[in-house]
Amino acid sequence: MFVDSAKIHIKAGNGGNGSVSFRREKYVPAGGPDGGDGGKGGDVIFVVDSGMSTLMDFRYKKKYNAQNGEDGKSTRSFGKDGSDIVIKIPPGTMIKDVTTDSILADMITPDQTFVAAKGGRGGWGNSHFATPTRQAPKFAKSGDIGEEREIILEIKLLADVGLAGFPNVGKSTILSVVSEARPKIANYHFTTLSPNLGVVDLGQGNSFVLADIPGLIEGAHEGIGLGHEFLKHVERTRMLIHVVDVSGIEGRDALQDFETINRELEKYNETLAQRPQVIAANKMDLPGAKEAYDIFKEEMQERGYEVFGISAATNKGLRELMLYVSSKLKELPMPIVFEPDVQEAKVYTLEEVEQPFTVTVEDGVYFVDGNWVKKVVGSTNFEDTESLQYFQRALKTKGVIKKLEEMGIQEDDTVNVCGIEFGYIP
Repeated sequence: MFVDSAKIHIKAGNGGNGSVSFRREKYVPAGGPDGGDGGKGGDVIFVVDSGMSTLMDFRYKKKYNAQNGEDGKSTRSFGKDGSDIVIKIPPGTMIKDVTTDSILADMITPDQTFVAAKGGRGGWGNSHFATPTRQAPKFAKSGDIGEEREIILEIKLLADVGLAGFPNVGKSTILSVVSEARPKIANYHFTTLSPNLGVVDLGQGNSFVLADIPGLIEGAHEGIGLGHEFLKHVERTRMLIHVVDVSGIEGRDALQDFETINRELEKYNETLAQRPQVIAANKMDLPGAKEAYDIFKEEMQERGYEVFGISAATNKGLRELMLYVSSKLKELPMPIVFEPDVQEAKVYTLEEVEQPFTVTVEDGVYFVDGNWVKKVVGSTNFEDTESLQYFQRALKTKGVIKKLEEMGIQEDDTVNVCGIEFGYIP
């Protein structure tokens, strides 16, 4: 099954906590603090795998977490860094942030990598906090929290040329004849339910990738039919082969169909309507097609389009069409790369996107919570006077005490800070 979009949650590893430790060695009195630093948390990394063509795997696994860093150890031993998690994606996958809807990366080239979430830094051990006046610090710093976000993965096919046109005009048949692709072909609308790719090999190294883009009908840009799902796959193509049914056997009007599809392309993305097009007037083998073709070709040539009369069923005119397309591709730039939205692509840490703390009251108890508060609590040794003083200063500096007073806290009221309870003393 071809799956071209997926929404997943990624979480980088947290940094390990610094260690509180003191050197204990015979004949070495007052060895001093020797707590080591915590290890860095693992990153979440995306890498392009040329062997993949669909996002099917992401339908079943939605959460990806990198490994946390290890805590520091005694004797100034650092904790081990957490392992990165590497997520493989197909070429042509765009990575977007759910919150900002900004483009983070456009993954096109083989083995291209992108760090979507960075692991937290490891915390310092107590050996870092020793000073001439504080020679035995009994506290360390906790590790930083790893970055976390929801992202959307979206494939935009990497094809040189796209087959555009109404359903049942012969696009899939053309693809099956000129390449080794074997799309489903039947005489009813919407036979093709997913894009198909094929390589057109004209010999002597002259080849290009051709895509059958399904689901284009009037109103496709608004989600009618299948167009809303598959119009995006036209965006990377350098050129379009616009296929029309010139026979009129189903009551179709080739000129009207041509104008309708181009309006849909323009409404979806204005640049698509400006993409170079060559017209393939299909079903020339049917009765009455020749007369209609002559009228249609004259009109299109006046508008500056090249028109090829073809029959996908009998293979008539297809090689000439493909040779023309190949010659035009040599004059056109390489597939479009979507530039990351630099302004919005910054990965914000939890501290930056969330309030540093929240205060709520329940049954007379004041609950203080938040990621910043958890980090401070993790860095505090509540049995050490200096560390406890640091904790109290941090709450006051950040505005926690002021917020409690604004909410009406009184002396001896209970304050719960991330599970640790205190009696409030002004």
